[in-house]
Amino acid sequence: MAKTTIPNFGVHTSIAGGLKTAVAQAEAKGCDGFQIFARNPRGYRARPLSPDEIREFREARERAGLWPFAIHSVYLINLAAQDPIIQARSRTAFREEIERGLELGADYLVVHPGNPRTVSAEHGIATAVESIREAARGLKLDGLTILIENTAGQGSSIGCNFEQVADLVAALDDLSVGVCLDTAHTFASGYDISTEKGLRATMREIDRTFGFDRIKLIHCNDSKAPLGSRVDRHEHIGLGHIGTDAFRRLTHILRFRRIPFILETPVDDVRGDEDNLAVIRELSK
Repeated sequence: MAKTTIPNFGVHTSIAGGLKTAVAQAEAKGCDGFQIFARNPRGYRARPLSPDEIREFREARERAGLWPFAIHSVYLINLAAQDPIIQARSRTAFREEIERGLELGADYLVVHPGNPRTVSAEHGIATAVESIREAARGLKLDGLTILIENTAGQGSSIGCNFEQVADLVAALDDLSVGVCLDTAHTFASGYDISTEKGLRATMREIDRTFGFDRIKLIHCNDSKAPLGSRVDRHEHIGLGHIGTDAFRRLTHILRFRRIPFILETPVDDVRGDEDNLAVIRELSK
C-alpha cells in the first residue's frame, strides 16, 4: 500500500542466490519498495523461471508488504536499434522481461528507450515505439506498467529530453505506459535541478511535456557528472553535483511525495544502501 504523507523509498537489490533473496535484502535494509534485475543482466536470453521460484518470490514479497516492486530491464536491450539482428534480439528479450514481470507480479518494468546510432532521434523514437508494441503484442499487462526512463543522453541515445519522452509515451497511450524519472540523468542531460530556479523551470518542462501524472517512479541518484555533461554516473545522495539541498527540495514537492523513490546509488567504502536511505529519509522530513 502506498503512503500518502512521505514517499516510499527503496533500493535496487541483487537476485544472487535466488529471486526471493532480493526481498530479504530489501527488508533487511529497511526498504518500503525495491527494484531488481529479474534475470542475468549480461545476456539477451533468460532461463525460464520454475513454478516454485515464482511462488516463493510472490509469497516472500506478500509477507514483506513491499511496494512498489520494480524490474529494471537489462541494459543490452536496445529498443531503438536499427541493426536487424540487435533489434530482433532486443524485442525478444523485452518480451521476456514483460512475461517475467507478469509472472512475478511486478508493478513496474523500467526500460531505457535505446540508441538509434546512425539515424535521427525521430526515427529512433518510431523504432522504439514499434519495438515495445511488438514485445507486448498479445499480452495482457494486468497491473504491470512499462516505464520509459529518461536518459543522460550519452552518444546518440534517445530519451535525454522531456519532449522525446513525451513523444514515446504519447505514441503508446493505448498501452499501460508511464515515465521513470531519473534525477542523475535529468541533471546530466541539462535540466538544472540543483538550484531552486532550475528546479522550478524543470517542473514547468514536465508539466509542458509528459506531465506529472505520467511519472510512476523516481530513480533517486546524485550525479558524479556535471550539469549538461550527458554522462551517466551515479553518486551518493548529497555528495554529487546535484547536492543535499536539491534533494531536500525534490522530496518536498507535493506532486513528488505520492511517487515512490528507488535509489541506485553506489555501494562502496563511503556509504552503503542503508546510509543513502537514511540520508534521503531525513531530507524528506
